[in-house]
Parts: sequence; structure tokens; C-alpha cells
Amino acid sequence: MNRILLIDDDTKLADLLGQYFAQFDFELASATLPSQGFSMLEQNTYDLVILDIMLPEMDGFEVCKTIRRSSNIPIIMLTARGEVMDRIVGLELGADDYLPKPFEPRELVARIHGVLKRAQITAGAENAQ
Repeated sequence: MNRILLIDDDTKLADLLGQYFAQFDFELASATLPSQGFSMLEQNTYDLVILDIMLPEMDGFEVCKTIRRSSNIPIIMLTARGEVMDRIVGLELGADDYLPKPFEPRELVARIHGVLKRAQITAGAENAQ
């Protein structure tokens, strides 16, 4: 089972995704504040982070930069900010994928599978060296 951390202040989204992801063998944990998310990342092991941009405390771009300083965990940005420049900035800061809201949940699952597969291939190549 893949463990996913959602950092998004929308608790309804967390509930809905948690139920939806269960059918794909994903376990979802959620944090509504970046500080909670950082704490959860330090205390637990996750396979992927789904990250909103518009958050209290700090924006998702800063959260992404902070995570990237210490981890290569895959990150998918999932946000209402879908402008081209926002997507470019998110990807340049280290996000592995970027999906604007509103979104189709099945597309998010497909993107999660793709990102996790690439991460496993990369990890395997690094371990072989």
C-alpha cells in the first residue's frame, strides 16, 4: 500500500480523496497546515506528497522548496492556481507533476501511478550504481 500525504487546507477534499484512494490501495493522511505536514513527514514514511499552493502559514511553493532541501519524495501540486506561470514555477521548484483544480479524481490517480513508477525506476537506478 502506498502512503500519500495531502497538504491542503480543504478538509472536505481530504475526506473525499481518502475514500476514493482506498479503492486504488492508497492510504491518505492529511495536514491542513504546512507545519503539520512538515511534522508528519519527519515522523512517518510517505511515498508521495500532494500539495496545494494557497495555504495558511506559507504558500505551497515555499513548502515545496522546504521539502526539496531534505527529501526527494515525489510531489504533485494540486491547486486552483492553474496559470501557466504557476505551473512552471511549481515544476521548476521541484514538483514532479502539477494538476489544476477542478480535476478529475481518476486523472489524479493516473498521475500518482506515473510519478510513483518513475520514482521507483530512479531509485532502482541509483541503488544499482
